[in-house]
Parts: sequence; C-alpha cells; structure tokens
Amino acid sequence: MRHIKLLAPALTIALATPAWAQNTVTLYGVIDEGIDYTNNVGGSKVYELQSGYVQGSRFGLKGAEDLGGGLKAVFQLENGFNVNNGKLGQGGLMFGRQAYVGLAQDTYGTVTLGRQYDSLVDYLAQTTSNGNWAGYLFSHPYDNDNTDNTFRVNNTVKYTSPTLAGFQFGGTYSFSNDTNFANNRQYSLGAQYTNGGLLLAAAYLQANNPSATSGGAINNGGDENFVAKRLRVFGAGVNYTFGATTLGFAYTNTDVTQPVSSGYVGAITPTGGATLSSLKFNNFELNAKYQFTPAFYAGAAYTYTRTSFDASSGDLHPNYQSIGLMADYNLSKRTDVYAQGAYQHVSGDKTGTVLDDAYVPGAANVSSTDSQFVFRVALRHKF
Repeated sequence: MRHIKLLAPALTIALATPAWAQNTVTLYGVIDEGIDYTNNVGGSKVYELQSGYVQGSRFGLKGAEDLGGGLKAVFQLENGFNVNNGKLGQGGLMFGRQAYVGLAQDTYGTVTLGRQYDSLVDYLAQTTSNGNWAGYLFSHPYDNDNTDNTFRVNNTVKYTSPTLAGFQFGGTYSFSNDTNFANNRQYSLGAQYTNGGLLLAAAYLQANNPSATSGGAINNGGDENFVAKRLRVFGAGVNYTFGATTLGFAYTNTDVTQPVSSGYVGAITPTGGATLSSLKFNNFELNAKYQFTPAFYAGAAYTYTRTSFDASSGDLHPNYQSIGLMADYNLSKRTDVYAQGAYQHVSGDKTGTVLDDAYVPGAANVSSTDSQFVFRVALRHKF
C-alpha cells in the first residue's frame, strides 16, 4: 500500500496546521491474473485467462480525517475490474466493490453509509476457506451463503462496534429506495470473538425480493447470487491457529424462497410444469492451512452441501461434495504465485433442472455431467 498526506487543501488555501499530519489517504490495489483449465464445460474442455479468483482485482482509495475529540470522518472507494480486458466488475459499476462515508470513534464504534459488505462477509466468511485464504473456486455451491461476496449491499447503513475483550459485533440495514418499503431491502447482524489463536463467528442475513429492482439493496444484472422472493442465511464458524497450523469449521444454512434464477447458472425451472417454492442449502465445511515457511503455505477444504428442492412435484434432495487444494508461494512481500484445484460432484435426487449438473464457482460454465474439475495457476500482486 502507498500512504500519502492529504495536502491538496494546503496547496489551494496555503494553510498548514499540525492537524494535517493526522489526515491521510491510502491508495491500494490487487491484481490477480491466471490461467484456468476446466475439464468439462457442456461436454468440452476449456482453457482460459481469468482475473481475480483468490482476491478480486481492484483499485481503491480510503482515508480518514481527524475531527477532534477522538472522532474521525472515514471513507472508502473501491473499484473492481477485469485485468484481461480492463472492464469494470460488479455489473459495470465504477466503485462496485465498496463506496461509503462515515464517522468513527474509538469508544462508540463506526457508522458508515453507502455500498458495503454485509455481516456474513464481515464476520462469518473469514472462518471459511473461500472467504479467507482460497477465494472463488472454494465457494459453496452457487455461493449460496455469500461468503465469497458475490453481492454487496446498496443504500446501506452499517454499524461496527469497537473490540471489547476480544468481542466485536455489527449490523447493516439496506433501504429498498422504493415506494414499497420492503421491496429489495436487506438487513444483517454478525459477531466475532478472538482470543489468541481462537476465532468464533456467527452471522445472519435476510433480503426481501433480492435483485427485484435496479435501485434496491442488491443489484440485478451481474451482482446477485439468486433472484427470489426472499433470501435468508445464517451460520457460525470457528478457526483455531496453533503454531503453523490453522484448522476451521463453518456451517451455513441458506433458505431461498420462490427462487427464479441463479446469477451463476441462470433459470431454475422444474420440468413438467411443476413450481419451485423453496431451495435450501445446508453447508458443512472443514478447512485447514499449514504455513511451511513465512513465504509458503498450503491449504485444503472439503464441503458437504445437503440441498432441499421443495417443488409442487415433491421434496427432493440433491447433494454436493466440493474439494479444494491450494499452494501459495510469496516471491516478495507484495507478489506471490499460487496453484489451486477444485472438484465438485453432485449426487442424490434429480430435480430436472440445471442444479443436477456440477458447477464449480468460477468455472467457465456448467458441466454436462454430475462432476467438474477446475485447475488454476496464477500471479497476484498487491500495491
């Protein structure tokens, strides 16, 4: 990261006071670019260059201004982009990753306003492999619980508490900005406790009519995991680090009421004229990471997902097993190379929809069978 003094006002009004030294703006970014191989995309192999898998490629600005009495004004603007073609990410938004302003006080916490992360991402995701050290390919099926940050939440008021004896909590409320107050709104709560190598976390999120409107809490068109009447997610997780080893377990429960489509695989339409009333995912993840040297680590994760497909034709239970392996080596403090592979297998009941075929999040498209494997080799640079 690069830190610069906030000197522009001094240049325009020719004033300098000791307070200026406490006001800073940070320019930062990540470029993550690699080659992916997918063994089955509609029955064919695919080789491709892809951007932003372990971390989304981004460029951002963040800063703080000391207002006195322990109070600060804070802001962050973060842009996501595709390294391959230079296009904006998050459905083409200029600051699609984050855009907020707020006030922070060490004793009372922080309140921010704008486009932000929800409590699942802030608290629970760090106990999962995909939300911590492995990224996109290790996500739970269709990132159903948003622990890989498929969507951000717009029109959001967020509160984050200070850390008290290792405990921190927070929450978000996202306005629908619609004459129908509940049409595409969101709210979430989360908490975590840290003590030495122990991390405990839990979170809850509910979105009403997610992605139903263009101006509501969750965007439609490239920035959602499901279009549905309601999205409800809760979960808890634990990480424990001892020596060079970190072990983790996370459980999440996702309930999608009257789902219409997935942002990853398109329409979810039962055959034979049946109607789909709900889609539920129970995700159980075990993960482990070992730091062999300060410059090299390897990690593995296994997730079992039990699904309930509740349609007028009956209640069906397709199941997903996802396995991921990763190795990462730092060439310097800011540049690393990594390799990772992810495998998914679908079993259990057949629903007659696209959900019967395997899809590793981040793959080029859906497999033609119940299995799919993706391998990636990439270079990441942070600045």
